[in-house]
Amino acid sequence: MGTMAEGVRQAVKNCLRIQAGERVVVITDAQTREIGAAIKDAAETTGAAVSLFVMEDFGARPIDFPGEIGAALADADVSVYAAQGAEGELQSFRMHMLKAIEANPKLRHGHMIGITPEIMADGMCSDYVEIQRISKWVYGKVKDASEIRVQTAKGCDFTARFNPEWKWIISDGDVQPMNWKNLPDGEVFTAPLSADGRLVIDGCLGDFFTERYGSLAATPVTLEVKEGRAIGESLTCDNEQLRNAFAKYVFQSDENSDRMGEFAIGTNTGLTRLIYNLLQDEKFPGVHVAFGSPYPGKTGADWDSKTHVDGVIIAPTITVDGRTLMDHGQFLFD
Repeated sequence: MGTMAEGVRQAVKNCLRIQAGERVVVITDAQTREIGAAIKDAAETTGAAVSLFVMEDFGARPIDFPGEIGAALADADVSVYAAQGAEGELQSFRMHMLKAIEANPKLRHGHMIGITPEIMADGMCSDYVEIQRISKWVYGKVKDASEIRVQTAKGCDFTARFNPEWKWIISDGDVQPMNWKNLPDGEVFTAPLSADGRLVIDGCLGDFFTERYGSLAATPVTLEVKEGRAIGESLTCDNEQLRNAFAKYVFQSDENSDRMGEFAIGTNTGLTRLIYNLLQDEKFPGVHVAFGSPYPGKTGADWDSKTHVDGVIIAPTITVDGRTLMDHGQFLFD
């Protein structure tokens, strides 16, 4: 565990590598303004020119993506999104923001949805040289995989299959142009071609769910998937409000919001515990999956969705084409 100041320095100097003379855009909100301002101040010490946008300055949330921010991103060298999620804002703001980011071929973007001072002092202070080593090792094991099976003691048991033409992505804190990354980092992911079996999501969920519901340890979300799509009738959760909100998100958003769009393995071994915040917990050694967008600009998947909600699965056993990669949450290094 470090300090928030150390986490800010790591983001600015080691992950984003901000240089004198570069144009930097920091997007934050009222709740996260302390972190956004700290990133702005640290970036300015490098000699960069920094523009800070506070989302509430554009109206009550959820807000639509402002043209002023879009214009700033089109001219920037580096950008950071350090803010909390609001229901509906993935569609109205963040998807548009990410398209603007991907349209700027020189832009290095750090995405910090749900960032907190605790995460800045924890996951952002991890050893990124080690994360890069482990991520490269995991990538080598999965990049040519035909299928991966995931099992847990709580009854999760599904198998994902993969398209060899779709890309596995190493996300290890080394932010490059045309390859924006979440910070803190540490995962290897792709879009599965299909999946079948039973999911037991007992960590936490993404988008606005992470802030609203936190830990799912006592109220896991369980559902069946068949040929890559969630089966609505199979969805169970003892928290009725959560179950209804999740069902609406996955089954009533668009034609692909019920399709598994991400399969990922967390590689940040510097994390010693779950904090039930998706931004950090999805990097914890284990598995997370998402329903909705497969990030086709990254993975090469041939479909998309306006939604994307991750779910963390605790202490899995991961079997890659018959060989065990992880046993109850522990990597089996060669």
